[in-house]
Amino acid sequence: MTAAKGNSPLLSVENVGKSFRGLRAVNAVTFQVPRGDIVALIGPNGAGKTTTFNLIAGALPPSEGRIVLDGADITGLDQARICRAGIGRTFQIVKPFAGLTVEENVMVGALRHDGGDVEKARVEANKILRLLELGDKASHPAQSLTLPDRKRLEVARALATRPKLLLLDEVMAGLRPVECDRMVAILTGLNKETGLTILLIEHVMRAVMALSDHVVVLHHGEKIAEGTPAEVTSHPKVLECYLGEEHE
Repeated sequence: MTAAKGNSPLLSVENVGKSFRGLRAVNAVTFQVPRGDIVALIGPNGAGKTTTFNLIAGALPPSEGRIVLDGADITGLDQARICRAGIGRTFQIVKPFAGLTVEENVMVGALRHDGGDVEKARVEANKILRLLELGDKASHPAQSLTLPDRKRLEVARALATRPKLLLLDEVMAGLRPVECDRMVAILTGLNKETGLTILLIEHVMRAVMALSDHVVVLHHGEKIAEGTPAEVTSHPKVLECYLGEEHE
């Protein structure tokens, strides 16, 4: 059943900050991700986007602030506990388990929910692979996939953990326009058909404009703008620091 857009927040990031030996990477960032929405986090390289993702996903503890998922405070929890709480993520550098098949890569995540039942995990993995248009490659070695297919496998692996919130870290990077459009169509379908909530980091603005309900812009670790894609792409500060040079 499709979730209604604009519902109460599934994720709240509240005045979150992170410092590394005196370097302020993220400073008092606040935003929300409504349940069932797709929200994009954009900004120049070094803006603090991936650090913010790492704080949400538990790869790093915040120096201050609070992160709330579905009403529960998850601030500072480790990655395994945050995954169990309902956050799945992809990574910029795609690294499938090279010695496993495509199906087996997805089964790794599915086994966590199926009590070690291999056959249940296999059925779940193949269902997810069909959603990502990889069903015909289930038996292929993961290392044999093209980059676009590896990107979709990365999404499939994250979906196998059955997340409430999916974090996508530059899944369009390195893809040609036609491949980007295919990924946009797949993600839009997942969102509409399942109500999956998505927070994504993306530089490919054609994808941001096509996918996002809401956009948050970071620069030098601070939020400088947020709003609809149309509002953000016409915002003077965003044009000055980011889109004027990097709009694709």
